[in-house]
Amino acid sequence: MLHDKRVYVIIGAAGSGKRMAAPLPKQFLKIGDKTILETTVEKFASLSIIDQIVIVTAEEYQTFCCQFFHEQIAAGRFHVICGGQERQDSIYRAVGYLESIGAEHDSLVLIHDGVRPYVSGDLIKEVTERAAAEGAAIAAIPPKDTIRHMDEGTLDRSRLWCVQTPQGFRFSILKEAYEQAFHDGFYGTDDAGLVERIGRAISIVAGENTNIKITTPEDLTVEQRIGTGFDVHRLTENRKLILGGVEIPFEKGLLGHSDADVLLHALMDAMLGAAALGDIGKLFPDSDDSYKDISSLKLLEKTGQAVAAAGYSLGNADVTLICQRPRLAGYIDEMRGNIAQVLNVSVDKVSIKATTTEKLGFTGRGEGIAAEAVCLLTR
Repeated sequence: MLHDKRVYVIIGAAGSGKRMAAPLPKQFLKIGDKTILETTVEKFASLSIIDQIVIVTAEEYQTFCCQFFHEQIAAGRFHVICGGQERQDSIYRAVGYLESIGAEHDSLVLIHDGVRPYVSGDLIKEVTERAAAEGAAIAAIPPKDTIRHMDEGTLDRSRLWCVQTPQGFRFSILKEAYEQAFHDGFYGTDDAGLVERIGRAISIVAGENTNIKITTPEDLTVEQRIGTGFDVHRLTENRKLILGGVEIPFEKGLLGHSDADVLLHALMDAMLGAAALGDIGKLFPDSDDSYKDISSLKLLEKTGQAVAAAGYSLGNADVTLICQRPRLAGYIDEMRGNIAQVLNVSVDKVSIKATTTEKLGFTGRGEGIAAEAVCLLTR
């Protein structure tokens, strides 16, 4: 509550997000470990002034949406309802729902886009305070660019505002504005526009440049993680030498439980490390006979699937093979192709280099082969 007035929040999340060109509506895409919608809702839920939150979503996603908030729904603080054809229809339904759960004429209502996850608690509180004092308030920022009207030419930028959400209203004002708009068959672009139609002034609160509305893929914050991997295998007789999934003609091969592909093992450890999923020993223990002599390309495929399930994709990988002999330059392109195919990435995202230790150490003496890898994962 704020000044003994109950504060309700309406989160609009019924849009289809066609401009995002994603398999799900954009509010259900992830930022880090949580959906955009969850991140947005949590900004309001974390504030003590907020009493109830109503999330408006499309009918076909209502059950899907509820799974993210089932505990709060069970506790009675969150509500998920179906939206309408247009945004204005959806918010009008939410206004009616608020009345059914006890909103009074002097209650405060905040309306916020479900795909504005970067809003700050300070901005939410400021809009709420201003709405309580003046009846209607919106967050807005001055435009950075010069704006030109197709008929009137260049507009005076000092008199223009880029409107954001949240927008806050006294419940009686918001209800009257929506009822009048639907009586007149009028559809506006935002809630403040409907309130202005009934003669109410709108107070402007300084918004935040970071409070963007996620509309296109470029608006999403990309998480990037770096992983490193290192592996060594002993050279021995009566074993095939497999590197990068390629069989290399040589008098010795690498010793190991699987095919001992040291290159792929280093790469897998780098990928698993970047995603904080452990290492290949954890995923593919040598105590499991099902991995005996298995192709490491198959293990790489499983690693790629595990990384993808965690929400990551390979940005690029750089692997260095360390051995005195055999010479590997002629096989590197095939190795890169194998890795790219298994991980379903373009070959230009995979780099492989081979070097020697100038006959120093165990690799220089031909006792074994080492590999180190670095990779970048994006989410």
